[in-house]
Amino acid sequence: MGGRSIAGLARDHHVSRGAIRTAVADLLPEHTVVDQGTPVPELPVILDMPGKVADFLRAADLEPAERAALDQGVTVRRGQGYTLRVSATPAVHRQLLAYCQPVDGTPGTSTVPAQRKARREYENRVNALPAASLR
Repeated sequence: MGGRSIAGLARDHHVSRGAIRTAVADLLPEHTVVDQGTPVPELPVILDMPGKVADFLRAADLEPAERAALDQGVTVRRGQGYTLRVSATPAVHRQLLAYCQPVDGTPGTSTVPAQRKARREYENRVNALPAASLR
């Protein structure tokens, strides 16, 4: 583009800098800087965790990332119970789900049906995350 800046082109054509970047990427892909080896970072996803699952996980021995996500969750009252609105990457949500696997019960232990149902609800929400974030 003759050494012109993206900001200068955007001013001349009365468009945003993002529009110029997109046009350059579409028209001149060899001039865009994209490192194919760099993994795309996972963005946080907000999921509602049933209170029974949150209570179980609070008593569990969690890794620091999972503990931080749980501690930063926002409590939302729902009827008799509550849900915990947790913002974390899909990988952290999957780890939290793995930690609450004992709620489903193991042979020889008693389980609480309400806890099992709450874990299944959270599992369904985690499994509903977009496939792109399930690496």
